[in-house]
Amino acid sequence: MTHVFPHLASPLWLLLLLALPLLAWLHHQRTRRGGFGALTYSRLPAGAGRGLTRGAWRLHLPFYARLAAFACLALALARPQLGYAWEESLTEGIDIQIVLDISGSMGAEDFQPKDRLSVAKQVVKEFISGRPGDRIGIVVFSGAALTRAPLTTDREMLELLVDSVQLNTLPDGTAIGVALASAAARLRDSAAKTKVIVLVTDGANNAGAIDPESAAILCKGLGIKVYTIGVGAAGRVPVPVQTQDPATGVVSTRRVMMDVPVDEPLLRQIAARTGGQFYRATDTQGLQRIFREVDRLEKTPLQVKRYVRYQEAFPSLVWAGLALLLFPLATAGLEVTAEP
Repeated sequence: MTHVFPHLASPLWLLLLLALPLLAWLHHQRTRRGGFGALTYSRLPAGAGRGLTRGAWRLHLPFYARLAAFACLALALARPQLGYAWEESLTEGIDIQIVLDISGSMGAEDFQPKDRLSVAKQVVKEFISGRPGDRIGIVVFSGAALTRAPLTTDREMLELLVDSVQLNTLPDGTAIGVALASAAARLRDSAAKTKVIVLVTDGANNAGAIDPESAAILCKGLGIKVYTIGVGAAGRVPVPVQTQDPATGVVSTRRVMMDVPVDEPLLRQIAARTGGQFYRATDTQGLQRIFREVDRLEKTPLQVKRYVRYQEAFPSLVWAGLALLLFPLATAGLEVTAEP
């Protein structure tokens, strides 16, 4: 970021400007007493008073030119400068993998007026936009895990990829261990001082060849902190389920009341083992509040270096002052005109 601002190297010289009103006052006092030097009013023709009134301003021109020259030179002594400053931001970015559950139960409609996944996607996008100095990746999972975005700082691409996440695009199930291991593999070679996984799920592990405890141990060994977020209200919730008529092949959606328990003990264990925290979100506001809390806990260290370069601006004032001092010589031939 670059900007320009004025600066005075020796501002005390501006005190000379306080003399300007006094000099102007003394000049006009002297004028009233007839102190124009060689000018003698008795030698002017009759009626010259009116001409003097209209042309007397010319008598003041040399004085005010010298006064303006004095002001310019006083400003020049104060050494005005134009400061050109620019700032360089140095960040020690945090590498973050967001692991998002897209199993069928994330379509539960207890986060009214939207389902769990729609709300989670919106909150994740807000979280991403608020961390411009970090690299962020996205892993989605259900019965298997898929990396949707590698670690990147391209916010527009990340938002587009989050928008494109859909339910039921992977085998059904909830493979928490596989998802954590996949995210950890993406962070394994990261040179960032801080590596974080944010796991968002609404179920219990019931699929995958890697158990969550082993994945948590892997994360700890790689220095990865895991924040776990269990989403969804307790009890039975409406979940849209797609069914196909065997006779016609027509696919239809019907809502089934289901109980989708969140394995809180497991999520707490994963967070505690890796140095993270567990959260439970039962509505939209709760999920937003949790992501804000994670954002607060994992702040990116930021250092700003400021560079300033000054350019002297007084030469133009010196030249202006000299020009004003020479001005009376250019107007020496002007005479006060008087009407006959």
